Amino acid sequence: MKKLQNLKKIFYSALTCTFLFNLNIPANSTEKEVKVYSGRHYNTDRSVFKKFAEETGIKVRLIEAAGISLIERLKREGKNSQADLILLVDAARITNAAKLGLLQKIDSSNLENDVPVGLKDPNKEWYALTRRVRVMVANPKVVDVSKINDYTDLADPSLKGKVCLRNRKSPYNQSLVANQIINKGEEATKNWLNGMISNVSKPFFPGDISIVRAVSKRKCGVGIVNHYYVARMLAGVNGRRDALYAKKTTVLTPNPAHVNISAGGVAKYATNKNEAIKLLEYLASPMGSKGLAAPTFEHPLKEVNQNQIVKDFGEFVPDKVTVEELGVNNSIAIKLMKDAGWN
Repeated sequence: MKKLQNLKKIFYSALTCTFLFNLNIPANSTEKEVKVYSGRHYNTDRSVFKKFAEETGIKVRLIEAAGISLIERLKREGKNSQADLILLVDAARITNAAKLGLLQKIDSSNLENDVPVGLKDPNKEWYALTRRVRVMVANPKVVDVSKINDYTDLADPSLKGKVCLRNRKSPYNQSLVANQIINKGEEATKNWLNGMISNVSKPFFPGDISIVRAVSKRKCGVGIVNHYYVARMLAGVNGRRDALYAKKTTVLTPNPAHVNISAGGVAKYATNKNEAIKLLEYLASPMGSKGLAAPTFEHPLKEVNQNQIVKDFGEFVPDKVTVEELGVNNSIAIKLMKDAGWN
């Protein structure tokens, strides 16, 4: 156990040093700075941080890890945490961080103006930065795409053995189920889950990209993924082979659609609170949100991604469910998923 803890320390230290080197920030710098714990795993975010540093003179130190790992680290560090700003993906992650007392209230008129209602915490502890749509991806040579218009259609008996799903641990799927509980009610969601899970071509997948690949290869006919995974594949971000896989699929967007977020909040024990607020305001601004979303094929807070690949997916209409509601219903969603056999 001690050896494992030491390895973790080395791992986190390496991540920190890497980013300091990239931004040319000396370790003993006395300049204003902000320490960021980020669950967003995109190298393109660093160009936004660099631009912020150039415009404000505030240096950015970055530690990147999976969202659940960052939350566990914050809990373990407690008052000794070095984090000033926390960035996480998915409603479940950011609302859970608030529930655990890892964030603090922010008073910012800029954030209140720039972040739409429903995409921010009523208690002012977190604010959305980008949006992502949970869509369906289908192979028209395996299923009749004209009969698949909504998530609930995946429970149709005609799709027996043709549905691919990511595993229950995925916060994206947890939030989708929470969304259905809010929109359709608990009983209707149970029925949907039972029908859809009975159609699943097992085993459950570890990630969205593997689902797109499986649909392309006709291992199943339809799956549920975040829209930007398909866009990144089509753009060749993952290589030529994945681009060819994605081209064999069709993206189906429900109307209205479930929209999730990436978001940020100031750490409870932030030593650079003012700098953290300034960076969060920058990231949530129209320019900052677009800077984060454009290269990752996500959507900014107040407009759609203008990349032609994303535009070709068609327009989407977000439903009325708030991010806070998704967080409140997360535990119920997980229970229903487990009861239905969603492993």
